Amino acid sequence: MASVHTFHIPVLGLSYSIDTPLKVARFGISSVVSIIEDELIEKMRAYHALKNNEPYIPITTNDNDYRAERITAYLNLLHKLVDQQIAKMKEMSFDENNDLTKYFELLPADNELSLQYKFMQAIPEGNKKTTLQQQLKNSITPGAIDVNIMAKVDNLGVDKNGTPLPVEYSDALSALRGFANSELQSSVILSAGYNPRLYSYIEQFPDFYPNKEGIIKKQIILKVSDYRSAVIQGKIMAKKGLWISEYRIESGLNCGGHAFATDGILLGPILEEFRLKKTELITELLPLCNTANQTKGNYIFSTPPQLRITVQGGIGTSNEDQFLMNHYNIDGTGWGSPFLLVPEATNVDDHTLQDLATAQKDDYFLSNASPLGVPFNNFRKSTSEKQRITRTEKGRPGSPCYKKFLATDTEFSETPICTASRAYQHQKIKQLKEKGLPPEQLEKEICSITEKDCLCEGLSAAVFLKDGIPVSHKLNAVTICPGPNLAYFSGVFSLKEMIDHIYGRANILNTLPRPNMFINEAELYIDYLKNAIDKSIATMNAKQSKYLNTFKTNLLSGIEYYKNLASEFKKEKDQYIYQFKEQLSIQETAITNMLIPSI
Repeated sequence: MASVHTFHIPVLGLSYSIDTPLKVARFGISSVVSIIEDELIEKMRAYHALKNNEPYIPITTNDNDYRAERITAYLNLLHKLVDQQIAKMKEMSFDENNDLTKYFELLPADNELSLQYKFMQAIPEGNKKTTLQQQLKNSITPGAIDVNIMAKVDNLGVDKNGTPLPVEYSDALSALRGFANSELQSSVILSAGYNPRLYSYIEQFPDFYPNKEGIIKKQIILKVSDYRSAVIQGKIMAKKGLWISEYRIESGLNCGGHAFATDGILLGPILEEFRLKKTELITELLPLCNTANQTKGNYIFSTPPQLRITVQGGIGTSNEDQFLMNHYNIDGTGWGSPFLLVPEATNVDDHTLQDLATAQKDDYFLSNASPLGVPFNNFRKSTSEKQRITRTEKGRPGSPCYKKFLATDTEFSETPICTASRAYQHQKIKQLKEKGLPPEQLEKEICSITEKDCLCEGLSAAVFLKDGIPVSHKLNAVTICPGPNLAYFSGVFSLKEMIDHIYGRANILNTLPRPNMFINEAELYIDYLKNAIDKSIATMNAKQSKYLNTFKTNLLSGIEYYKNLASEFKKEKDQYIYQFKEQLSIQETAITNMLIPSI
């Protein structure tokens, strides 16, 4: 959907962007709300309804479809409140320093509305100025209230007696239904892999198909790691008559939250393939989509509908942002972690905010904290990480588990439990101790168990602390998962300061020397490969050896690609390009010298 800004704010944990639309949508900025945690959503609905004098009737767990209904009600409230904000803005005067003038002053300088606004300011009072002001007010459009569903977080529901519920009450399907039944005209971002059950369920909702005017009210965005994934999933959807309106490419490691590493394929080569094959992708998917819709009696596209390619993860300067847009013909970029330092946009409690604002580079690390078994970007100073360590030292590792969104392990029980839970860790550690392992190996095994942490509570706590909302079960330790790129930002910033940085009107980076985003990502992949070799070397088999060698080959191929790319950095100084090439040479040597045992 059209946006007046060239960037969006991606989903940030469970709570950090849970109400970001109320903070930024009136300025035309699109953002993403996580809709997986319905208890958090219900509390936020109560909070914002009371704050804005809106009626609130609780939706309790006794209601039949409470999970989906909570999500629908909350999204409808966000939609209503943003509409009210826009209506109020349109009643304001251009003569004051208010949200109306802020809307236009935050726009990129070359935006048509920004140019019209500046022209209006320059002309004398009179009928022409009044007419232009009204035209500008009429042009105001809010940013999208998009939602995110992690496709793999999809446990089947049970009733209060433990009896399995029908499949449509699973976590992901309930979340999708909640969005589909809402009044929003926006997008759902599907992330964290392919879920056949979820993808098939989308077919049941008319809003995901084009109406008789060819407009898709509820669009689908796929977060993908590479072109191959985009083609495969795009075809699956197209054969159902569902059009993917945007492929959102995210750096495998240079991002926040869960890190889904590629097989060593770096971001630059991935973007290059999308640049070269975007037309091919459209040409391949459109006939499949039209054939399916013809069978279903739906609208047939006479011309290809919008297909956007966007990228996010590790972008840190305006030059990088513009290079991605111009060189790869990207339709937009995502700026996530830096907005954690912007209280006007996101929810970070004061204690955590100050820790982020003064953090050092080593405070950001890739951990195994996630019960999903996927690497997770973590923050050493977080109260949740400190709590995890304290619990372990006291001989009480693990967390109480109330929400069970990540409860998937059935090693010790028929009912799935979470590997971060106290119940699981107690039994697993007891099992390990009974094996008679050498002390060093036992300690290593136990550390791999106790490293898991509760994300359901930790990723929700910050907004409760910030807004003064009671925390359930007194679990107020905060988990936060910024990407490593946040190491180059220090301080607390206004919304204007951050947007001015994105558009090159200001520079808010700290004094830490910051390599190009491609160099930073490559370094993360080099470390990842090194750790993977170290972990596998004692038990190396043919499959592991093949994987690691493919990873290494892909990394070297990416470095070679970047060597040829350096000459395209038109906005950078000669010294910058020289350092870029020098850093590539150092990385190439490091990769080449990595020895992978042959099997």
